[in-house]
Amino acid sequence: MKKFENFKSNLRVLEKAKEEDLSNDFIKSGIIDKFYIQFELSWKTMKDFLKYEGVSEAKTGSPRDIIKAAYRFYGFVDEEKWLGMLTDRNDTAHIYDGEAADRLVDKILNTYIGCFKEMEAFLDERYD
Repeated sequence: MKKFENFKSNLRVLEKAKEEDLSNDFIKSGIIDKFYIQFELSWKTMKDFLKYEGVSEAKTGSPRDIIKAAYRFYGFVDEEKWLGMLTDRNDTAHIYDGEAADRLVDKILNTYIGCFKEMEAFLDERYD
């Protein structure tokens, strides 16, 4: 699936974020932007695989519904973390101060990248 390949490619770039100068506001902004894209690719990839499996909720366009369906159907989804990602994705347009950006970058580096990697490993194994 093309979305899954894009998901993997974008994740390889996002994984390099820890190697960057995290004191640089432009770098932090880029990490947040890459996270936004990665999250979009993630829930849309979940949707495609759920459709493939015949899960009825996959017909909706709602990221929240897709995450909840994936939580019920797949083992890799930590519902609380993924719904937190959804909230953070929605809030990215409203980050105006450095402290909020720092908190989000910390979550991306220390929690969310791990969730994306778990998703990749699970889907690779299941749909090899």
